[in-house]
Amino acid sequence: MKKLFLTPGPSELYFTVPDHIQTAMREGVASISHRSKDFEKIFKLAVDGVRTLLEVPENYHIVFTNSATEIWERLIQNCIADSSYHFVNGSFSQKFYDFSKMMGKNAHVMEVALGQGFDINNIEIPNEVEVIGITQNETSSGVAFPVEDIYQLRNQYPDKIIAIDAVSSVPYLNIDFQKIDSLYFSVQKGMGLPAGLGVWVFNEKLVEKVNELKAQKIPIGTYHTIPGLLKMAAKNQTPATPNVLGIYLLGKVCEDMNRRGIQVIRQETNYKAALLYNLFESNNLFEPFVKEKKHRSKTVAVGNLIGQSASEFLQKLGKYKMEVGKGYGGKKESQIRIANFPTHSKESIEMLVDLIEGGKLI
Repeated sequence: MKKLFLTPGPSELYFTVPDHIQTAMREGVASISHRSKDFEKIFKLAVDGVRTLLEVPENYHIVFTNSATEIWERLIQNCIADSSYHFVNGSFSQKFYDFSKMMGKNAHVMEVALGQGFDINNIEIPNEVEVIGITQNETSSGVAFPVEDIYQLRNQYPDKIIAIDAVSSVPYLNIDFQKIDSLYFSVQKGMGLPAGLGVWVFNEKLVEKVNELKAQKIPIGTYHTIPGLLKMAAKNQTPATPNVLGIYLLGKVCEDMNRRGIQVIRQETNYKAALLYNLFESNNLFEPFVKEKKHRSKTVAVGNLIGQSASEFLQKLGKYKMEVGKGYGGKKESQIRIANFPTHSKESIEMLVDLIEGGKLI
């Protein structure tokens, strides 16, 4: 029995990926030119697959970068002349805020403690803010930002760019793209792929903004600018040599997930999340870290450990060929983080719960 990774990223590969990698090697996918017709077909398959899976409107662009981390920088360079606003409740939302400050922007922040969500009714975003940065699913702490709150922000601030970090919530996240302007993710979490690819979805508001910056002679970066990405995407190509294998695998896995059906994936995710949070609430080895249910992530469940460290827990779990994530940063030994992505079957989560409830990991 091979080891099962219930880690929040990188995570378990989607179960079809090994076969797709073998096919790619036989067909020489990793060696083809990114200016070839074969690559253009690969690019289009991936874009079409993402569009179908996430229900992205036709008037939204889809482009590829090296990572979601890169997209933070590209967003700042291409869309912010002066000011940004960030909702910070964990390490990844903090990093986007830090990036904006490091790049000389006037970065505003609403920060709450780890494990907490936001009361958006008590928030006033300054007029000068151009981009609102939201981490929809904070991987470090297991806190989700409800889509209803995102929609409320859109109603309150219709002229501002709303940019969603969906790294650990795609493809589960069910969001109305017409109520946001940008969404981005990397593929090593919910998509179940090897790391090394970022996917950026955005609308014309970002294109208009980067044109404003260019007109003001504000530098927008060198490669992977929005104009450069769009120019090449129109030809189903990329500005620089991309992760061709990663784009190929993304297209294939999107096909697989679309055959399975996004509604089925979401229903199974809800079922598995209910098992995990019930475990945290009912078993004396844990307590749920996120107290308010509406802010609990369905895709990364975080529990406080009682009576043992994360290292001790993982050592016991490892005997059963399973691995979950430790807590993040300062919570490394006091918490565990359990991924709940499409590749994690109902049976695997049930097996984990049965092991714990059966007293095997005491």
